[in-house]
Amino acid sequence: MAAYHDEEWGVPLVDPRRTFEFLVLETFQAGLSWRVVLHKREAFRRAFAGFEPEAVAAFGPDRIEALMTDASLIRNRAKLNATVANARAFLTMEESGPGFVTHAWSFVGGRPVVHRYERIDQVPSTTPEAQAWSRDLKRRGFKFVGPTVAYAHMQATGMVNDHLVGCPRHAAVAAEGRAP
Repeated sequence: MAAYHDEEWGVPLVDPRRTFEFLVLETFQAGLSWRVVLHKREAFRRAFAGFEPEAVAAFGPDRIEALMTDASLIRNRAKLNATVANARAFLTMEESGPGFVTHAWSFVGGRPVVHRYERIDQVPSTTPEAQAWSRDLKRRGFKFVGPTVAYAHMQATGMVNDHLVGCPRHAAVAAEGRAP
């Protein structure tokens, strides 16, 4: 957990495959503890072909059934099916432009939004930008991407810096701030 917080969470991310990985993880995290998802990350990596969207998009019903029997995963059929649908929608965006990453970052003006929260209870679970992005993703065929999942993805990929101001990572991530 500490390594994820210190090395990944909130760092602006522009790599499409890694962005897809975070989308998958955020989808599975919905309604669960982030600790559960992080502990299963390697199992997800194996199950979802290294988070390669092209491979995941090709999964059919037989593959979903096999994943439903894999005890190392979170066996939620809706989330498994959503992951395949999301891979297909992700690829459509990559092929038709402007690409998932560039489009996602457009919802924050192309630059990380740096918040200055002092307490965890000040951090919202969603924002108007996340709500708009969620609606847009659903319109494009994405599944299981409500406003809370969209905002969690924005936080994880550094579209917003929600490290508390007292956290050493707040200033470090703000200094690293970059976008596509």
